[in-house]
Amino acid sequence: MKRKPFFTIVIPTYGRFEQLGECLRSIGGLDYPEEDFEVVVVDDGSPRPPEHIVEPYRDKLNVRLVIQPHAGPATARNRGVSEASGTFIAFTDDDCRPEASWLSKLRSRLDTDPGAVIAGKTENILKDNPYSSASQMLIDYLNSYYNTQNARFLTSNNMALSRDVFLKAGGFDTSFQLAAAEDREFCDRCIHLGLKTVFAPEAVVKHGHPLSFGRFLRQHYNYGRGANNFHRIRALRTSEKIKIEPPRFYIDLLLYPWKSDERNKPYIAFLIFLSQAANAAGLFREKL
Repeated sequence: MKRKPFFTIVIPTYGRFEQLGECLRSIGGLDYPEEDFEVVVVDDGSPRPPEHIVEPYRDKLNVRLVIQPHAGPATARNRGVSEASGTFIAFTDDDCRPEASWLSKLRSRLDTDPGAVIAGKTENILKDNPYSSASQMLIDYLNSYYNTQNARFLTSNNMALSRDVFLKAGGFDTSFQLAAAEDREFCDRCIHLGLKTVFAPEAVVKHGHPLSFGRFLRQHYNYGRGANNFHRIRALRTSEKIKIEPPRFYIDLLLYPWKSDERNKPYIAFLIFLSQAANAAGLFREKL
């Protein structure tokens, strides 16, 4: 009888061949027993399915490719879990490169808290791209603000939990068709259900999402659109009014780059300011 893997790594992808190849190459270098994990790549309706990217890794990894019509990353992740045979699920994205110890670190946390939802840390590898750096710095700030005790901010490009817990929580909400706030809503729902949420900064994936000025603004505009959907769904679940963070939250956010080792602190701070303006524009666009 074939041994059941402990982990299924689920990777949603759409048209990013080079990044997906780098992601699979990194997974091939994990310091985790190969027989204890499998990889499910879910192509979300790319014009050309990435079979030619996945095929070279079949000799080294237990990997398979699943193809679905374009429906967004939330649907793709749910599809990946439906195809999974692992007891636990680890999510990452096609533009991420897990460190060698990534799965081992997640395993250690899950051995201690098998019913918890664990999320690791992402690190930007595009140091010369100010837009990628600013986007990552915003994530770092939110981690420092929300995850000091019980984690309230978990990202789906570095997350692990048992398959049973994922199904109990109901999976990702497929009304989020953009890569925007679907993980935030999932985390909030898990907390509402009484599940333990844990931030594990020792479990690291390197993130290489190249952004231009326009793509940076579009990304955060879409985050605002997703945030409106999140607040609408949360209001139905909890009957609570939308909680607005205190002014100190935004002041500290704008000051955060000055505490970093970034070379271009003024421009990074300016970009973070613009990210919040774009976020607000996307939120109010959906609201109106």
